[in-house]
Amino acid sequence: MTSARRGISVATASSVGLRKMPFTPILATLGYVLSPDSRRVLMVHRNARPGDHHRGKYNGLGGKLEGGEDVAAGMRRELAEEAGIEVLGMRLRGTISWPGFGRGGEDWFGFVFLVDRWTGEPPRRNAEGTLEWVPRERLLDLPLWEGDRHFLPLVFDDDPRPFHGVMPYRDGRMQAWGYSRP
Repeated sequence: MTSARRGISVATASSVGLRKMPFTPILATLGYVLSPDSRRVLMVHRNARPGDHHRGKYNGLGGKLEGGEDVAAGMRRELAEEAGIEVLGMRLRGTISWPGFGRGGEDWFGFVFLVDRWTGEPPRRNAEGTLEWVPRERLLDLPLWEGDRHFLPLVFDDDPRPFHGVMPYRDGRMQAWGYSRP
């Protein structure tokens, strides 16, 4: 069954044609690092690896959790690896379930963080592409995954409550978006 919420289509897995199976997603982190003045966000332009599922798109930084690692430790590790920074302060802004998002239709579940205090100097590029400081007001103008346009405003809004969203994908395309806040 699909319903509407805030003018955005909300869906269940069955309403967008996804199989009902045990949900065993790949667990990942996604972080948005603010500049010291909070006006810019560190983004990676995924332009380094041919065949990259994200090639050409801009994305926050992060990646898969490792076994025995909690989500905060995973976010810190990913930012040290991808941006050469040590996180001093971050907030969990939300979670997103991405059924069918992976290249082979794998399910992903992401923990989305806003990083507002850190130390270090990010390099100009990493193994995935160019690292760029993008003005916050320009984020939605970038080539992003289409679904990012729905949740990015929630990452940066003033509501202290975390959001919890579901964004099914099929064949590389977002099918629906819905979220709640406790």
